[in-house]
Amino acid sequence: MTLLPRLTLLATLLADTSLHAEPMFFTPCSDTAVSGSLCSGLNVPGSYDAQGRAVGDADAMHVFVRKFAADVPAGKPAKGTLWLVAGGPGESGAAFYSLLPTLRRSFPGFEFLIPDHRGTGHSSRLCKVEESEQSPGGRALTGAEWASCFKGINLMPEYAGQFSITTAARDLKALIEGERSKHKQPPVYVYSVSYGTQLVLRTLQLGPLPVQGVIFDSLVPPQTDARWDLSQRSHVVNQVGMQVLARCDADAACHAALGEPAEALYRRVLDKAQAAPALLAKIPGKNLKNFLGGMLDVPAARARIPYLLHDLDQGGETELAAVRATLTEAAASLGSYPQSPLSIPLVSIISNSENNLQPSLRPGSTAADLERDEADLLLTSPLPRILLGGGLPAYPRDAYFGALPAKVPPTLVLQGTLDPKTPYAGAQAQVQALTQSKAGKVALATVQNAPHFILWTAPACFEQASTRFIAGKQAQDCTL
Repeated sequence: MTLLPRLTLLATLLADTSLHAEPMFFTPCSDTAVSGSLCSGLNVPGSYDAQGRAVGDADAMHVFVRKFAADVPAGKPAKGTLWLVAGGPGESGAAFYSLLPTLRRSFPGFEFLIPDHRGTGHSSRLCKVEESEQSPGGRALTGAEWASCFKGINLMPEYAGQFSITTAARDLKALIEGERSKHKQPPVYVYSVSYGTQLVLRTLQLGPLPVQGVIFDSLVPPQTDARWDLSQRSHVVNQVGMQVLARCDADAACHAALGEPAEALYRRVLDKAQAAPALLAKIPGKNLKNFLGGMLDVPAARARIPYLLHDLDQGGETELAAVRATLTEAAASLGSYPQSPLSIPLVSIISNSENNLQPSLRPGSTAADLERDEADLLLTSPLPRILLGGGLPAYPRDAYFGALPAKVPPTLVLQGTLDPKTPYAGAQAQVQALTQSKAGKVALATVQNAPHFILWTAPACFEQASTRFIAGKQAQDCTL
């Protein structure tokens, strides 16, 4: 990988503006993560003021970017550029590397630029030593690194603010504007998924981007709506899970295989698990509700939920082994790279600072309160309990919290109706808010039966929607 040389003259010209727009110079990557890719990045301030100017050292951090050249004949220019913004928070751009075949079909002739937003991947990390590539766990924390990393952050609580959504948004704005200054003609688009949609929305709050369009995959709900903040993730998961069980009841073959309503079967299995710890010991994490909740993310695994319950009720283990293999295969399909491990410190800091409303709505809530709140749910997520633990400082919310951009470029939203992370109703509410504010043209393409991350879970629908969008055609719904 390479560091971007500072362009002193350009930096001087832009010193009195809110821009930090410098072009990058890409060279062959020094790593072997993805053959043929190019690497570069941008040196960015540790902090920005309210106007977007550097505070302190203008080169305090580095944002890494990997580029995949356009698949066009030699000597021909790219037909366009697509920026890909990962989710998380805490997830690097490596999540997209294995999805290049789908992306190339969806954006033929385009080049792809994939940043690791600050705190993730090969960009500057919260824990410089413990999350370095040369540490015992590589980019992931391991062993004693957990304690030393968390201790270091807590000794400098103000440091957490340097990894806020808004600072990452200013980085992204500088990246896009810098590259656009090199390429005046080919169209530029931005794609983002999950938390990445929140990051791009925040970037658009800072001002217009020089792009022709934005694609939001699995759009986050309105930030201040208490129905869908992260503390309510188990309720979102349960709502989707109950739909899956109801679909089995409505399907003749599935209902015949169970011989009874799926919910009744599941409740009996839960009762058995309470009375027979040996049954629960077979389940990863020893939590059946969480395990089934996780299965909702993968369509092939989700389809096996009724049959897994039936097999567990009969004392069998065949379905469980098959489901575990399916989940392992699905995870492996995203690839594993040195920059792949999730940054847990960043997840904790951003989530508790901006996406967990629980502390203000119910201050002093305990694990016992959470247990009572989730007692009647059949499918759950471990996230609310993880958030309850805290452990790292939160940064203060700024003026952008809960607000939306004044203007957005032409925007396409891809949303699955069975999304257990960013719920379909939440995306509808966000689209409605943007539409009512007259921010711009926002189209919602519904993907029936799809879960989270349409690019990964429903590639054919993604390809159809993306090609129509860049061709200027009206969005169409699709079915997984």
